[in-house]
Amino acid sequence: MPQDTTALFQPIKLGKLTLPNRFIMAPLTRARAINHLPNDLMAEYYAQRASAGLIITECTMVTPQTSSFGNDPGIYSPEQIEGWKKTTQAVHQAGGQIFLQIWHAGRAAHPLLNNGKEAIAPSAIAIDGETTTPEGKKAYTLPHAVTQEAILAIIQDFRQAAANAIEAGFDGVEVHGANGYLIDQFLRESANQRVDNYGGSLENRTRFLTAVLTAVTNEIGSERVGLRLSPLNSFNSMKDNDPEGWVSYLAKQLNTFNLAYLHLMRGDFFGIQKADVIPIAREHYQGHLMVNMGYDAAEAAEILRNNGADSVAFGQAFIANPDLPARIQAGAALNTPDQKTFYTPGSEGYTDYPLMKA
Repeated sequence: MPQDTTALFQPIKLGKLTLPNRFIMAPLTRARAINHLPNDLMAEYYAQRASAGLIITECTMVTPQTSSFGNDPGIYSPEQIEGWKKTTQAVHQAGGQIFLQIWHAGRAAHPLLNNGKEAIAPSAIAIDGETTTPEGKKAYTLPHAVTQEAILAIIQDFRQAAANAIEAGFDGVEVHGANGYLIDQFLRESANQRVDNYGGSLENRTRFLTAVLTAVTNEIGSERVGLRLSPLNSFNSMKDNDPEGWVSYLAKQLNTFNLAYLHLMRGDFFGIQKADVIPIAREHYQGHLMVNMGYDAAEAAEILRNNGADSVAFGQAFIANPDLPARIQAGAALNTPDQKTFYTPGSEGYTDYPLMKA
């Protein structure tokens, strides 16, 4: 018996946009922006996936020398703004809508990827393990604890990045507050051991995020701003002792911003930290709730039918299936993503996945 996925094909409001369906393309780092410049190949990739209700781009640097992947794009220079215009124009011409995910890597930025520049973080605590650099696998370095003066400057970097995104033609921005990067580093106890007004209590640890959201929403309007959070993800050495309380507190605080959406990751890449955070967010957050992490079409449709969320973001399924909504609607088989090409240069495993046969 075919699965009932009709809930995924219902339109819905998101900020001032009307999404034609509830399939969101999740932000996916693909490392194709050579020298941090968005390019024609990226425009082709995103335009292929324009049948998503909304595309959210890969994480994009708000300021120079904060790269975590090597060929991650930026949105801080005129050349990058012009480069991203290729993507926004291609997606809009294909009938799609697209948000830019704006991001600061914090302590996940390795000096060997950033002309020797020392990484910064809320506290001088390094990520465990190694990362890939131009000199091979290297241990993460000890970051510099960021000063209050520098925090204020980074808040302005996010504000300017949002303005630049609108100039580049994006429909809005997603503030990256997840997966162990700078905002998440402030939010969670394992990375933030400050003793000033940015550390200690949950209210203090939230202060950097709320300042960024205030700056960004004041710049471009709250209806053009989303936020991604990952309360359970232990990626990049992250942990919080009370993720349920954390989600409850943040969901209530975020209501004051009237954001386009809250994008919540429900799990942990490594399966270490466990809790049922989606119902907590649904109870306390009054806006559009987007959920993500390991949903197939049947489970996604079920949570929508049960009013447990408003939309569902799909990651790897969109990597391998540019026409994912059409495949789900037809009950067609899905292409399998090739993990070997997730971060390699060029079109292989990027723009060459086949469309469903008519």
